[in-house]
Parts: sequence; C-alpha cells; structure tokens
Amino acid sequence: MRDEREMMRLILGFARNDERIRAVLIEGSRADPSAPKDKHQDYDINYFVTETRSFIDDKSWILNFGKPLIIQEPDWNDNATGLFGGGNHDFDRHYAYMVIFNDGIRIDFGLKPINNTELMQKNNEPVIVLLDKDNILPQYPVPSDRVYWIKKPNQDMFHGYCNEFWWLLNNVAKSIMRDELPYVIGMHSREMLDKMVEWYIGTQTDFSVSAGKMGKYFKRYLSPELYAQYAATYSGSEYDDIWKAIYIMCDLFHTLALSVASYFGFTYRQDEEDGIREYLRMVREDEC
Repeated sequence: MRDEREMMRLILGFARNDERIRAVLIEGSRADPSAPKDKHQDYDINYFVTETRSFIDDKSWILNFGKPLIIQEPDWNDNATGLFGGGNHDFDRHYAYMVIFNDGIRIDFGLKPINNTELMQKNNEPVIVLLDKDNILPQYPVPSDRVYWIKKPNQDMFHGYCNEFWWLLNNVAKSIMRDELPYVIGMHSREMLDKMVEWYIGTQTDFSVSAGKMGKYFKRYLSPELYAQYAATYSGSEYDDIWKAIYIMCDLFHTLALSVASYFGFTYRQDEEDGIREYLRMVREDEC
C-alpha cells in the first residue's frame, strides 16, 4: 500500500497539471487532528473544477491514481436507486467518485464547479487547503472536530429517547414469539441506546469530544466494564441469545439514563421502564 506522502504527491501533482482543476481540499479523518491515524484512512479529496462533465464523460483520468478494484458513483447511484436520499442530482453542480485501488488505497473524489461558491462552505468541518491556484477558496478555521462533539440533550429530548427505547421493545418481544427474525433485528432499540451512550460519554468529558460516526469511538471513552456490557448487547440469531442481549441492553440503558438524568437534573420515568419490563416478562412467559 502506498504511503501518505506518495499519495499526496500524486493527488496534488495531478491537480497542478490539469488546468480544469483550480483548487484542492482534503477533508474527513485525514484533516481531523483528533481522528485516529492508520494506513486504511480514506483520502477525501475535493477538486474544484471549471466544469464536471469532462470528468464524467471520460473516466480514464482515474487511472492516473492506480488500477481500480471497484468504483462507486454515488450521485448516479442515487438518481438510479434513491439509496442515498432520493436522487435528482444535478451532475453539473456536483459529482463524486469513490474508488478503491488495487493496493487497498481508497480515494473519494468530489468534483465541484468553481462557479458554485456554496459548495466551498464547509460548516466548520475540518478541512485543509492543499492547493488554490486562483485564491478562490474562503478562509477556513483551523481544523477541529468541534462540529462533531456530542450535543447536550434537553429534558424533552431525554424523555423522548427513553420512551422510544422502552416502547420499541414491545415490538421486539412480540416478533420473537412470532419467529420474525428480520423484524426482531430491525426493531432493536439500538439507536436509542447509542444516543444514551453518547450523552453519558458527554457527561464524562464535559461534552468536548466526538463519539465518532455510529459510535466507533465508544470503546475509547467507556470504562472496560461498561464497554463489555455494551458489546454484549449484540446478539446472534438464536432467540435465547437475543433475549439475553435484550436484558443486558435494558440494564445498561437504565444505568446510563440514571447517570445522565442525575447530571442534568432530569426526571427519569421509572414507571415506563417497569411497565415494559413487565410486558417482556409476560410475553416471554406467554401470560398475555
């Protein structure tokens, strides 16, 4: 696998030699000073270009970076399938290629026309300017992950997530008894649990860190005991294992929610937890 120095020379060398490319940004984890560094990080590159169509009509320019193993064109895919939000992308306004090359390097290319200054704004996300031939890019703040820091809940938000966590478990329990495994897995209260884990981490860090996309940094901030309990909320496909994971999830959510409630002075609705725990017992013992 090529190292970062070689890749940056390649990315910038191509941009310098192509008159269609007027500026280059790198964003994502390689621009984030707090993100863990390893050789598998993607290169998230924005090329600000005079136009996008020539890059779309002739894709051979990608070969300058190596031999692709697979290419995804998310804007085209979304228009065709609606997988990423609904489609109707204007390819003249933006186009992207996500490429994995035969040595394992991945580059995500964003092609953005220079006449659309809106696309130059990054909402304080960490970015680094690599090249600006015409001084067209705005002044970006020093790269920081502050925009991703865990946000504090208010009382209503806290209650809403707690209520949804306990409520969804009724669907899980019924579907287990009906042998509807895909629905069981789909209705698991994972999103609500993960949000409570985030808030708990926030209370332990003065809400000054990011938990990472989909909680990828949970292990970094939870105690070994809590993280082991969290990991045990993932189950296999056997219903006995799923029931065990459900009870562990309930206990963990209870512990974290009480801690978060205490930190903010929120009220925790124990009656909702007690009610759904009784319902889980009834369904499992087939008493209703």
